[in-house]
Amino acid sequence: SADIILYEMHHRDFSIHSSSGIKNKGKYLALTEGNTTNAEGLATGIDHLVDLGVTHVHLLPSFDFATVNEEQLEKNTYNWGYDPKNYNVPEGSYATDPYDPVSRVKEFKEMVLALHKAGIRVVMDVVYNHTHSLSESNFERTAPGYFYRHNPDGTYADGSACGNETASERPMMRKYMIESIQYWINEYHIDGFRFDLMGIHDIETMRLIQEAAHKIDSTIYIYGEGWAAIPPQMETDLLAMKANIHEMPYVAAFSDEMRDALRGPFNDDSQGAFLAGLPNNEESIKFGIVGAIEHPQIDYTQVNYSNEPWALQPTQMISYVSCHDDLCLVDRLKSTLPKADEQTLLKLNKLAQTVVFTSQGVPFIYAGEEVFRDKKGVANSYQSSDSINQIDWENKTKYLDLYNYYKELIQLRKNHPAFRMGDAELVRKHLEFLPIEEENVIGYQLKDFANQDEWEEITVIFNGQKNAAKVNVPVARYKVVCLNGQINEKGLGVLYGPNISVPAQSALIMYKDGTPPVITDSVDEEP
Repeated sequence: SADIILYEMHHRDFSIHSSSGIKNKGKYLALTEGNTTNAEGLATGIDHLVDLGVTHVHLLPSFDFATVNEEQLEKNTYNWGYDPKNYNVPEGSYATDPYDPVSRVKEFKEMVLALHKAGIRVVMDVVYNHTHSLSESNFERTAPGYFYRHNPDGTYADGSACGNETASERPMMRKYMIESIQYWINEYHIDGFRFDLMGIHDIETMRLIQEAAHKIDSTIYIYGEGWAAIPPQMETDLLAMKANIHEMPYVAAFSDEMRDALRGPFNDDSQGAFLAGLPNNEESIKFGIVGAIEHPQIDYTQVNYSNEPWALQPTQMISYVSCHDDLCLVDRLKSTLPKADEQTLLKLNKLAQTVVFTSQGVPFIYAGEEVFRDKKGVANSYQSSDSINQIDWENKTKYLDLYNYYKELIQLRKNHPAFRMGDAELVRKHLEFLPIEEENVIGYQLKDFANQDEWEEITVIFNGQKNAAKVNVPVARYKVVCLNGQINEKGLGVLYGPNISVPAQSALIMYKDGTPPVITDSVDEEP
C-alpha cells in the first residue's frame, strides 16, 4: 500500500464539461472511452489518468442513492451521493438507461474492467454510517429501531448530522456491512473502500470488514474519515476514530493535521497556515511527513488536533491538502490570500502537493487540482450545478506547466522508494529533520540509501515564506531535481553545502552527488 496514489473523483465532474471530448458524459461509460482529448489534443478521461500516473481512482458514492431522481434525468440534478438508499446496487443516474436494470450493473462492471485494463484500481466511497431516510429506509422497514443507535431519551441519535446513525455494533448491521463489502469485491471487483464518517462505526466491525476483505484480496486498501459529525452514541474508545487507528493495523485515516497546517483550519476558510506564510505549523507538517507515526524529532505538543502519533505504520495515514469537502485548493488559496496573483497561487499549489507527494503517508489528490480546477468559491458543492463542479478540460492547456509538475512529482515518488518506505522503523532510521531556526521553513534528509533507493542521501526543503530562505545542510555536492516549481530527475544544476538558498514559496529537492573539492584558501587551518 506504500505505492498507492489516490485520485478522488465524481462521475459528472470528470466528464460532463463540453471540452472533455467524452461521449458518455457523466456516466460510468465515460471511464471506458480511450483516445479522448480537449480541443488542443491533450488527453482527457481515462487516458489523462494513465498519463498522470495515479494508481487508484476513488469514486464518490456510486451505489444507489436517493437524491437524484432517476426518472427525471433531464433535470440534470447534481448530488455527491452521500444519501444511501440501496447499498448493493449501482446508482442509476450514471447508467445510460436507468429503466433497464441490466444497464447500471453491466456498465459499472465495464467501467471497472476498463480501469483495470489501464492499470488503475478502483476504490468505492461507502456510506454505511447513515441512511438518507429513516422511516422509509430498508433497515427501518425490516426491523424498526434495530439498525440505528438511540439517544438516552429513546430518540434516534444523529452522529452523521444527516438525521440518523447506524449501529454497526449490532450483529445484523455488522453482518450486513461485511457481506455488502464482500459482494462489491466479488461481484464488481472493487479494490478498495473509503469509509465516510468511519468514526461512527465501531472498531471491531472495521477490523472484521478488513479481515473479510483481505481474505479475498490482501491488497485491498481500506481507509476512512476518522471522525464523526457529532459525537456518536457510543463510547469513543470503541469507535473507529483517528485516535484509535492503532487498534486497526490495516485501516488508514485522513490526516487533517497536515491538511490544515498547510491550508488553514477547517472551520475558517479565510484563515491561512503554512502556505500563507504563517508560522507555528511546522510540527504538524512534520507529523504528516513521517506518516503520523512516532518519530523522535517531532514535538507532539505543537501538533494540531493530535498530541500523540496515531498510526503504527505510515501507510495508515492519508496525506492530502484538499478533497471534495470544503474549498478545493485553488479556492482556498484565493480565500486566504485575496491579493495573491495567479503566479503566486500556482507556486503555492505546487508547494502544497510537493509536501503531500514526498510524505511517507499515502498521497491523495482531488480530481482537477492538477489542472488548477476551481469551484467558484463554493465550499460545500454537494448539490451545486455542473457549472460549479465540472472540470474544464481547457484548463489542461492553459495550465500545462502545473499539470506536468504533478506528473513529474508522481513519477519522482514512483522512481524513489525513499519517499514511500511503508515501514515505521525504516522511517525512524532513515528520515532525519534538519535543524532549521527560521519560521515557515521545513527540511529533512532521507539518508543511507533509504528503502534501497539509488540515491544515497536526499534533501527536501519546503519554504513557505514570501522570500528566499537560507538553510544549512551538510557539506557536499548536491544535484538538484526540484527547484522553483520545476522538476527534472536528470538534474536542474548543482548546489554546494553548507549554505543553500531556497526560493520563496517553493520546494527544493536534491541528492548528494559526491563530495566537493576542499578549496584550501577558504579554510582556516589550525596551526
